[in-house]
Amino acid sequence: MSARPQPLPFFPLMARSALANSQLRRNMGKATSTIRQKRAAVVGELPDWEALRSAGSAIKAQVMYHLDEYLLQLEDAVQRAGGQVHWARDAQEANRLVTEIVQGVGAERVVKVKSMTTDEIHLNDALAQAGIQAVETDLAELIIQLAQEKSSHILVPAIHKNRSEIRDLFQRTIAQGQELSDEPNEIAAAARRYLRTQFLTTPVAISGANFAIAETGTIGVVESEGNGRMCLTLPQTLITVMGIEKLLPRFQDLEVFLQLLPRSSTGERMNPYTSLWTGVTAGDGPQAFHLVLLDNGRTQVLADDIGRQTLHCIRCSACLNICPVYSRTGGHAYGSVYPGPIGAILTPQLVGIEQAKSLPYASSLCGACYEVCPVSINIPQVLLHLRGEVVRKTSPLNPEALAMRQLARIFASPKKYARAQQLARRGQGLFMHNGVIDHLPGQLAGWTMARDLAPVPKQSFRDWWQEHQKGEQA
Repeated sequence: MSARPQPLPFFPLMARSALANSQLRRNMGKATSTIRQKRAAVVGELPDWEALRSAGSAIKAQVMYHLDEYLLQLEDAVQRAGGQVHWARDAQEANRLVTEIVQGVGAERVVKVKSMTTDEIHLNDALAQAGIQAVETDLAELIIQLAQEKSSHILVPAIHKNRSEIRDLFQRTIAQGQELSDEPNEIAAAARRYLRTQFLTTPVAISGANFAIAETGTIGVVESEGNGRMCLTLPQTLITVMGIEKLLPRFQDLEVFLQLLPRSSTGERMNPYTSLWTGVTAGDGPQAFHLVLLDNGRTQVLADDIGRQTLHCIRCSACLNICPVYSRTGGHAYGSVYPGPIGAILTPQLVGIEQAKSLPYASSLCGACYEVCPVSINIPQVLLHLRGEVVRKTSPLNPEALAMRQLARIFASPKKYARAQQLARRGQGLFMHNGVIDHLPGQLAGWTMARDLAPVPKQSFRDWWQEHQKGEQA
């Protein structure tokens, strides 16, 4: 049995702490505004951008509707190409599978190309418990690993750090004894020297997947540094951990998503490195390929008619960069590997609304995230839906919820409604001043702290109508 998820930190408290960090706010503001501007420029070049968004949304909706069929098709294609497919119901099972594969080849170290899915299941911790070192090779992920921190952004995990902070970190860790400036080229060179040794001496690599093609069994990873290409070609064993929602039906569908993703994520027309592999090729690249298909709550999300659109996400981070809440609090305030607007709807559905009940409220509902999403996920709609779930599942005895239920019963019955009007008309005098209700008792006082309420009229419309009908009949 897997361990019951622990409740996530309360977002308002975490956000308050983050807002007090002026350096964090400066770092976040500069980074998100730069990415926004780059995205806007390259998106503006495409006259058919909205058509691409619609196509991407339609393809992902098709995948969700036929997910069971496409997964079996993918499994068959991968196996025919010489790979092995493993099914993992939850994080515990996925971690066990990966650990056993690594131990089976006698490796004590693995290199990783950035994978939020492995962060989601805490794979590095599971490997460490088995005596296996996991080395992150994406520059930002390496920074986070060395700092013993958590990611704060889907695309740029170390977005909360500036280059001076990164230089100091490297000089304490991988570049001890070296004098570094805070120039980006020197910082990158220090990381390159360290990682080159890891690439050339590590027999096992672990990757995530941006896309998997059901018809061919092809797996795809897009990245900007070349570390992914090294991980996917040099080691003898390659393990890919992939959420079951990352499927595309046909190879041709990449035409749509390889235009949507880079423009929405890094503000580029195309990714510097797009790596595609299909099974095993003798004498070329890894000679053993394992694909771990992870559920970990995804079928539960799929069962929700409104919430399932969350699984359309292609992890571009456009919603984070446009969000006024995220850009001021950073990612750590969300307490999850998935921050920002997409995290506010994905995390509660994966771990259970009871464990993350504050996240659906981590939004102003401005709708900017919906406007920039490359696959048109209606994030505000899902946020409102999940807020309703929070009330229904976590606050059954909440006084406001109880009052609303009672009002629903009253409004459903004409007789009860008329009786309630009569009672309100008689009792409202205690709370009226100058012709308005300006204060209510107890917890109802919140309604009148910032507004006055109009009193119940002396005659209701129903009473007037009945008198009018009597007058006509007379």
